Amino acid sequence: MVKTHTRAKRKKGLSPHFRHDRTLDTVKKKSRPKTFSTEDAAKAWAEKNKVKASDYNIEKAKKDKRFKVVLKEKK
Repeated sequence: MVKTHTRAKRKKGLSPHFRHDRTLDTVKKKSRPKTFSTEDAAKAWAEKNKVKASDYNIEKAKKDKRFKVVLKEKK
């Protein structure tokens, strides 16, 4: 197989020192919660995307400098 270029490996989040011939297309990153610089911006985003206040929590992220919107799991 042809060697995968380092830029492609960086894009996929893989180590540049190993060949990832079999796993290059199968690696998927876990989605993370959206972060905002202020609580007001987080609430405005939730309102814009029609998320009810009872369906999400706003938590601190990145050493108290940002806030993240975490959606609650539905039962």
